Amino acid sequence: MMKFLSRIVFWLSGWSLNNQWPKGLKKAVLIAIPHTSNWDILYARAAFFLMDIPVRFTIKKEVMVGPLGWLLKGLGAIAIDRKRIPGGKKQTYTESMVTMLNERDELVIMVTPEGTRGQVKKWKSGFYHIALGANVPVVVGYLDYKKKEAGIGPCIYPDGNMDAQIEELKVFGRTVTGRHPEKGIL
Repeated sequence: MMKFLSRIVFWLSGWSLNNQWPKGLKKAVLIAIPHTSNWDILYARAAFFLMDIPVRFTIKKEVMVGPLGWLLKGLGAIAIDRKRIPGGKKQTYTESMVTMLNERDELVIMVTPEGTRGQVKKWKSGFYHIALGANVPVVVGYLDYKKKEAGIGPCIYPDGNMDAQIEELKVFGRTVTGRHPEKGIL
């Protein structure tokens, strides 16, 4: 049903796909860039349904109740349970996502590195730490509003040289036009 609705969204809006998902890749952190509008989630979810990429996104477990929880689950949400770890401390979101990736054979978690729809000078680095901690690649998912194209960009395997590797991803991101270009990647 979601794939059918996604086809309608792309047909009505004139969007196209550039599906370059790495063959055989079953676990990854997918960064969605640029994130400049509330409309991004509609096109991103539709694109991933059409590309048959089982993308999930995380949300606090407290939100995943009743009808809203059912809807969010259908869209790909998975609840984050920041359970207490030995010593009484709660897991961070990053630790929780590393645990999720390590416990599953297949999981693609979508993260927006900007952390907001506004322009930022620096990306949040949690996505990188998640990928490094779970020993999975970071794959770029993008929305180019100028071309009306949703697609998959570069794939990197974190090697610990975080600043250089994040800059490599940003270089690609600067070639993509968000819905509000003035809020794009610096």
